[in-house]
Amino acid sequence: MKRTINTFIGRFTVLRGAPRELWVIYVAKLLEIISYGLMSMTVTLWLSSDLGLTDTAAGDTVAIWSTLITLVTLLVGSLVDSIGIRRSFLLGFIVCLLTRGIIFSTTIKWLAIPFGLMVMAVGEAMMVPVMTAGVKKYSNVKQRSMAFSMYYVLMNVGFLLAGLIFDELRSTLGEYGSYSVPILNWTISTYRTIFLVGFLVTIPGLLFTWLFLRPGVTMTEGGLKIESEKPRYADVNVLVAMYRLVTETARDTIRIFVSVWKEKNFYKFLLFLTLVVFIRLVFYHMHFTFPKYGIRELGEGAPVGRLWSVLNPGIIILLVPIIGALSQKITSYTMIAVGTTLAAAPVFLLAMPPEWFQPLADGWLGSFIAHTWLGVEGAVNPLYVSITLFVVIFSVGEAFWSPRLYEYTASIAPKGKVGSYMALSLLPYFVAKLGVGFMSGRLLEAFCPATGPRNSQALWLIIACMAAICPIGIISLRKYVRSEEEGRGGSAPATS
Repeated sequence: MKRTINTFIGRFTVLRGAPRELWVIYVAKLLEIISYGLMSMTVTLWLSSDLGLTDTAAGDTVAIWSTLITLVTLLVGSLVDSIGIRRSFLLGFIVCLLTRGIIFSTTIKWLAIPFGLMVMAVGEAMMVPVMTAGVKKYSNVKQRSMAFSMYYVLMNVGFLLAGLIFDELRSTLGEYGSYSVPILNWTISTYRTIFLVGFLVTIPGLLFTWLFLRPGVTMTEGGLKIESEKPRYADVNVLVAMYRLVTETARDTIRIFVSVWKEKNFYKFLLFLTLVVFIRLVFYHMHFTFPKYGIRELGEGAPVGRLWSVLNPGIIILLVPIIGALSQKITSYTMIAVGTTLAAAPVFLLAMPPEWFQPLADGWLGSFIAHTWLGVEGAVNPLYVSITLFVVIFSVGEAFWSPRLYEYTASIAPKGKVGSYMALSLLPYFVAKLGVGFMSGRLLEAFCPATGPRNSQALWLIIACMAAICPIGIISLRKYVRSEEEGRGGSAPATS
């Protein structure tokens, strides 16, 4: 018994000997996710309220912005090798800091959207591959599993904190209130104030990186190793290095696609990815469609951040380690099939008439959700019950399937092609973001406009039917998408 307890505790203390650089990565990840979380929840609201865009125009703008993040992430995957971790990190933070400064300080469309929002996508995209590479570089084999687990947990903690900040500022300032910036004597809207917080949170991340991230540090099995870091493009400036990198990456991407199209497994993999896109749509609707829907249906100041961005990551943080430990002998296909079924089914709860949930809203459950947890006063809107039930069940499903996506990819990839298949597994994020962005504004204008009659249940019925395609397809086409899994290894953390 004592040995078991010591082994369990040892899994958490294995990072004690990690270099300070790993903890810098963790701090930077937490701060960056807070900033990104605030951005993703607020961007459509800001585009419509502060810049005057229609729901459709705001959705189209977000489609381009969010897709650009994923596209650039694919293109800068080898950036660390090209200009080094420290230079890559600093460049990403500087780009994010400058562009976040633009979007909180101006409402001029031609300045805020192309030079603020779109350029920011480049800075945000640079963070993901650099941080992932940093976690691997600053941990040895014994530490790596826990290092990535901590990385995944901190990502969810960041989203949770962003949700709390989002609701607190809207509650304090008012949905369409204002804030007077000290010293500068600027009066900015509530949504621009949220961006100001994202800007301020970026500063300590930049300083931590600048002061404490040493070049040339590597954690090896023999201990910490520090050597002079000579990036591939050390002899040229950053812009030239970026140009060379993009052209090389484009050539490598074309080569990967040409080679994998000749493999039988790739068609199986492509079919699987196509199905996964439909469940991924729900995630991005919760970022881009749900805030406007929640505010319009529940009223100004409604705690939409707590309903999704706090509850969802909170459940994921709690359940992923437990489910991962209990399901080690279950194949990734089975976990994905069960998980996507659990995740898709509750979306239909939002398509049901709210009055169906009125008895629950009038009872102890509604009181606990609205009064105790969310702090909402007065009669309980039944939507609080249906939304909460949806998020809880959906999050349980996510805990089953999302961490196993990379494992499925590794199991189906031919020997020597795991890296290529891992890169291609980002395609669902690319397609889902693009589709949801263009779909979001149009659905809102058609079924949940800011003024006039609404039929929000129809909006969610469309989303639910699309989400259901994923588990139905995975189960009915199991003969074609299931891989031959002979062994199991550690899975990488999923990304958002």
